[in-house]
Amino acid sequence: MATPKIDPSLKLSSPGGDGPLYAETVIIHPRTVKGTFRNWKWAAMIVLLGIYHIGPFLRWDRGPDAPDQAILADLTGQRGYFFFLEIWPQEVYYLTGLLFIAAVALFFMSAVAGRIWCGFFCFQTVYTDLFVLVERWVVGDRAKRMALDRAPWTAAKVGRKAAVNAIWLLISLSCGVGFTLYFGDAPTMLVDIFSFREDIAVYGTIAIVGGCCFLLAGYAREQVCLYMCPYSRFQSAMFDEHSLIVTYEEWRGEPRKPARKGEGFEDRGHCIDCKMCVTSCPTGIDIREGIQMGCIGCALCIDACDSMMDRMGLPRGLITWDSTTNQEARARGEPTRIRLVRLRTIIYTVILLAVGGLMVASLATRHTTEVNVLHERSPMFVQLSDGSIRNGYVLKISNMIREDRVYDLSVAGLEGARLSVVGGVSNVASAELAIPPDSIGTFNVFVTVPRDKAGGKRSPLSFNLRETSKGEVARVESLFAAPDK
Repeated sequence: MATPKIDPSLKLSSPGGDGPLYAETVIIHPRTVKGTFRNWKWAAMIVLLGIYHIGPFLRWDRGPDAPDQAILADLTGQRGYFFFLEIWPQEVYYLTGLLFIAAVALFFMSAVAGRIWCGFFCFQTVYTDLFVLVERWVVGDRAKRMALDRAPWTAAKVGRKAAVNAIWLLISLSCGVGFTLYFGDAPTMLVDIFSFREDIAVYGTIAIVGGCCFLLAGYAREQVCLYMCPYSRFQSAMFDEHSLIVTYEEWRGEPRKPARKGEGFEDRGHCIDCKMCVTSCPTGIDIREGIQMGCIGCALCIDACDSMMDRMGLPRGLITWDSTTNQEARARGEPTRIRLVRLRTIIYTVILLAVGGLMVASLATRHTTEVNVLHERSPMFVQLSDGSIRNGYVLKISNMIREDRVYDLSVAGLEGARLSVVGGVSNVASAELAIPPDSIGTFNVFVTVPRDKAGGKRSPLSFNLRETSKGEVARVESLFAAPDK
């Protein structure tokens, strides 16, 4: 909530010196502005908060005995659900792909439109906007909030501060509860949470997520953007001279000075030094000083400046969303153009299409059966009384659809190999294994091979699994251990 402002009259000094080493922070109270970008920010906040809180309550029919929550991270059942997709633990690479796409998409957005993510879609921005709105409702606009901070502590001040913090706590509670609802049946969990029947881990999660929301959006605010978020540190690597960013038309605005009644703008710049751009900025920067780490690209300074240009009867766009190349061209009186298609954006687009296409292809050809074979190591083999060699294996077969399935198991690679399933058939060429819907079947299997057919110390062996109704085939390579000949 506070940005360090160093008084230029203060000088850093060594211990024992006269000047203080650090200056006190100044609380940022952005003023209310109206305009196109402010409206877009309201719209983004409503849509994003709506998605966040409505998401857990969306339903999706997956059949009997299956969760019907459209978006669910079922930690107990070790499944992730997203509408028609059901992700198993071993398919975590899909999550890796989504994170990679999100990272490249952020780079693409930055190359095209600067820090548009930070200014409109980041959760820190969304909740900070909401918290500032609460302050505005309870206390008033910028001047009243600043006056309240300067006022002595009275019952009225305590009451207003308490009211603001109480509403912040309710919003933070909603944030924490909303997060936990993605990990269980939302309607049931909601009732259990407020009737105090939930597990302590749920309340701990609510406290952590809600507490972070309260502290970061209520008190840290722009400190998160300036000091905690790494994006402000490497934003310069994301931009180029054609990226659309919030810029000040210095060639048009300078020299700046306050406007006087009856004075024209023939021999001066259009900037009247009203500081509306500064007081409307949520991080407290002066955009007229050029691109800065503190600029989150919210464009509220554009709305503020345009409102003053309208009052003065001057053209809008003194502060605008444009590229540095266009600004330089406009200063020279040359034509400008927006270049969205360039090498950087082409590379990002190709990467996004390639990774996205790969994920879609993987989902389209996704197997519904997965087999893992673990060779028993103690002992590696056993020699039976008739001289044949027996190896033990543990088979884990994942039936990834919600239907009962029967599989025909056989082995290949060694002549005369026979199968035995613990608790099932013995000494057969193939065995039928039944797997319940959406579950993993675990089987202890022995493979016996005549001594003269056992091959060397380690011979390749494959387990073949065929689903009897649909014919889906899975093949897993393993080995067969035997004594040296």
